[in-house]
Amino acid sequence: MITLENNNIKLRALEPTDVDILFKWENDQSMWELSNTIAPFSKHLLEEYIKHSHLDIYQTRQLRLMIDYKSDGSQIPAGAIDIFDFDPFHQRAGLGILIDEKFRQRGIASLSIELIISYCFNTLGLHQLYCNITADNKKSLQLFTKHGFEMSGNKKEWIKSGKSWKDEFFLQLLKANE
Repeated sequence: MITLENNNIKLRALEPTDVDILFKWENDQSMWELSNTIAPFSKHLLEEYIKHSHLDIYQTRQLRLMIDYKSDGSQIPAGAIDIFDFDPFHQRAGLGILIDEKFRQRGIASLSIELIISYCFNTLGLHQLYCNITADNKKSLQLFTKHGFEMSGNKKEWIKSGKSWKDEFFLQLLKANE
Protein backbone atom coordinates (compact mmCIF):
# COMPACT_ATOMS: atom_id res chain seq x y z
CA MET A 1 0.00 0.00 0.00
CA ILE A 2 1.37 3.37 -1.03
CA THR A 3 1.01 6.05 1.60
CA LEU A 4 1.17 9.76 0.98
CA GLU A 5 2.56 10.60 4.37
CA ASN A 6 5.45 10.00 6.70
CA ASN A 7 6.32 11.19 10.21
CA ASN A 8 6.80 14.82 9.11
CA ILE A 9 4.43 15.55 6.24
CA LYS A 10 1.20 14.45 4.60
CA LEU A 11 0.16 14.95 0.98
CA ARG A 12 -3.60 15.37 0.86
CA ALA A 13 -6.47 16.44 -1.37
CA LEU A 14 -7.55 20.06 -1.55
CA GLU A 15 -10.21 21.20 0.91
CA PRO A 16 -12.47 24.28 0.78
CA THR A 17 -10.55 25.66 3.76
CA ASP A 18 -7.42 25.84 1.56
CA VAL A 19 -8.78 28.70 -0.54
CA ASP A 20 -7.11 31.47 1.51
CA ILE A 21 -3.64 29.92 1.41
CA LEU A 22 -3.97 29.10 -2.30
CA PHE A 23 -5.10 32.67 -2.91
CA LYS A 24 -1.96 33.92 -1.14
CA TRP A 25 0.38 31.59 -3.05
CA GLU A 26 -1.19 31.99 -6.49
CA ASN A 27 -1.18 35.79 -6.21
CA ASP A 28 2.41 36.10 -4.96
CA GLN A 29 3.94 37.87 -7.94
CA SER A 30 7.44 36.77 -6.95
CA MET A 31 6.35 33.21 -7.84
CA TRP A 32 4.68 33.99 -11.16
CA GLU A 33 7.79 33.46 -13.25
CA LEU A 34 8.12 29.93 -11.87
CA SER A 35 4.50 29.03 -12.56
CA ASN A 36 4.09 30.86 -15.89
CA THR A 37 1.36 33.01 -14.34
CA ILE A 38 0.68 36.45 -15.78
CA ALA A 39 -2.53 37.52 -14.00
CA PRO A 40 -3.97 37.28 -10.48
CA PHE A 41 -6.44 34.57 -9.48
CA SER A 42 -9.74 35.44 -7.82
CA LYS A 43 -10.96 33.62 -4.74
CA HIS A 44 -14.05 32.62 -6.71
CA LEU A 45 -11.93 30.95 -9.40
CA LEU A 46 -9.90 29.11 -6.74
CA GLU A 47 -13.08 27.99 -4.97
CA GLU A 48 -14.32 26.55 -8.28
CA TYR A 49 -10.94 24.87 -8.84
CA ILE A 50 -11.12 23.28 -5.38
CA LYS A 51 -14.75 22.24 -5.98
CA HIS A 52 -13.68 20.28 -9.07
CA SER A 53 -10.35 19.01 -7.71
CA HIS A 54 -11.97 15.68 -6.82
CA LEU A 55 -12.17 14.78 -10.53
CA ASP A 56 -10.08 11.82 -11.61
CA ILE A 57 -6.51 12.47 -12.80
CA TYR A 58 -7.33 10.43 -15.92
CA GLN A 59 -10.00 12.98 -16.76
CA THR A 60 -8.28 16.25 -15.81
CA ARG A 61 -4.69 15.18 -16.61
CA GLN A 62 -3.51 16.91 -13.43
CA LEU A 63 -3.53 16.57 -9.66
CA ARG A 64 -2.66 19.10 -6.98
CA LEU A 65 -2.01 17.89 -3.46
CA MET A 66 -1.49 20.04 -0.40
CA ILE A 67 1.63 19.42 1.64
CA ASP A 68 0.80 19.48 5.34
CA TYR A 69 3.61 19.82 7.86
CA LYS A 70 2.99 17.78 11.00
CA SER A 71 3.82 19.67 14.18
CA ASP A 72 2.69 19.14 17.77
CA GLY A 73 -0.21 16.91 16.79
CA SER A 74 -1.56 19.28 14.15
CA GLN A 75 -1.12 19.62 10.41
CA ILE A 76 -0.29 23.00 8.85
CA PRO A 77 -0.40 23.68 5.07
CA ALA A 78 3.22 24.20 4.07
CA GLY A 79 3.00 23.93 0.29
CA ALA A 80 1.54 22.19 -2.71
CA ILE A 81 2.81 19.63 -5.18
CA ASP A 82 1.43 19.26 -8.68
CA ILE A 83 1.31 16.43 -11.17
CA PHE A 84 0.57 17.97 -14.57
CA ASP A 85 0.54 16.92 -18.23
CA PHE A 86 -0.41 13.44 -17.02
CA ASP A 87 -0.19 11.12 -20.01
CA PRO A 88 -1.33 7.57 -19.16
CA PHE A 89 -0.58 6.21 -22.63
CA HIS A 90 3.06 7.33 -22.62
CA GLN A 91 3.19 6.82 -18.83
CA ARG A 92 4.69 10.21 -17.98
CA ALA A 93 3.85 13.41 -16.12
CA GLY A 94 5.40 16.67 -15.04
CA LEU A 95 6.02 17.66 -11.43
CA GLY A 96 5.99 21.05 -9.76
CA ILE A 97 6.32 22.01 -6.12
CA LEU A 98 5.81 25.12 -4.03
CA ILE A 99 6.85 25.44 -0.40
CA ASP A 100 5.65 28.45 1.59
CA GLU A 101 8.55 30.73 2.43
CA LYS A 102 8.22 30.19 6.20
CA PHE A 103 8.53 26.40 5.78
CA ARG A 104 11.59 26.30 3.53
CA GLN A 105 14.89 24.75 4.60
CA ARG A 106 13.16 22.06 6.70
CA GLY A 107 13.40 19.19 4.22
CA ILE A 108 9.68 19.36 3.42
CA ALA A 109 10.23 19.63 -0.33
CA SER A 110 12.58 16.65 -0.34
CA LEU A 111 10.16 14.48 1.67
CA SER A 112 7.31 15.52 -0.63
CA ILE A 113 9.28 14.64 -3.76
CA GLU A 114 10.07 11.19 -2.31
CA LEU A 115 6.39 10.51 -1.62
CA ILE A 116 5.16 11.77 -4.99
CA ILE A 117 7.78 9.78 -6.92
CA SER A 118 6.66 6.62 -5.15
CA TYR A 119 2.99 7.45 -5.82
CA CYS A 120 3.60 8.21 -9.50
CA PHE A 121 5.68 5.11 -10.19
CA ASN A 122 3.92 2.59 -7.94
CA THR A 123 0.28 3.72 -7.96
CA LEU A 124 -0.12 5.56 -11.27
CA GLY A 125 2.25 3.17 -13.04
CA LEU A 126 4.26 5.92 -14.71
CA HIS A 127 7.51 5.24 -16.51
CA GLN A 128 8.94 8.75 -16.23
CA LEU A 129 8.58 12.10 -14.53
CA TYR A 130 9.90 15.45 -15.68
CA CYS A 131 10.24 19.01 -14.50
CA ASN A 132 11.19 22.38 -15.98
CA ILE A 133 13.50 24.58 -13.92
CA THR A 134 15.07 27.92 -14.80
CA ALA A 135 18.85 27.80 -14.98
CA ASP A 136 19.21 30.27 -12.10
CA ASN A 137 16.99 28.28 -9.69
CA LYS A 138 19.86 26.45 -8.01
CA LYS A 139 17.84 25.20 -5.02
CA SER A 140 15.22 23.49 -7.23
CA LEU A 141 17.91 22.03 -9.48
CA GLN A 142 19.65 20.63 -6.41
CA LEU A 143 16.36 19.28 -5.01
CA PHE A 144 15.37 17.39 -8.14
CA THR A 145 18.85 16.09 -9.01
CA LYS A 146 19.15 14.82 -5.41
CA HIS A 147 16.16 12.60 -6.21
CA GLY A 148 17.63 11.20 -9.41
CA PHE A 149 16.33 13.65 -12.01
CA GLU A 150 18.85 14.18 -14.80
CA MET A 151 19.16 17.15 -17.09
CA SER A 152 18.19 16.13 -20.60
CA GLY A 153 17.72 19.49 -22.28
CA ASN A 154 18.31 23.22 -22.16
CA LYS A 155 15.66 25.47 -23.62
CA LYS A 156 17.61 28.63 -24.55
CA GLU A 157 16.06 31.98 -23.59
CA TRP A 158 12.79 30.18 -22.82
CA ILE A 159 11.45 32.34 -19.98
CA LYS A 160 11.02 36.09 -20.27
CA SER A 161 12.17 37.75 -17.05
CA GLY A 162 11.65 41.49 -17.05
CA LYS A 163 13.54 42.75 -20.08
CA SER A 164 15.82 39.74 -20.35
CA TRP A 165 15.53 36.00 -20.92
CA LYS A 166 16.37 32.90 -18.91
CA ASP A 167 17.27 29.41 -20.02
CA GLU A 168 15.06 26.63 -18.69
CA PHE A 169 16.39 23.14 -18.03
CA PHE A 170 14.35 20.03 -18.77
CA LEU A 171 14.99 17.25 -16.24
CA GLN A 172 13.73 13.65 -16.32
CA LEU A 173 13.54 10.74 -13.95
CA LEU A 174 13.02 7.31 -15.49
CA LYS A 175 11.64 4.48 -13.37
CA ALA A 176 14.37 1.99 -12.60
CA ASN A 177 14.05 -1.33 -14.41
CA GLU A 178 12.95 -4.07 -12.09
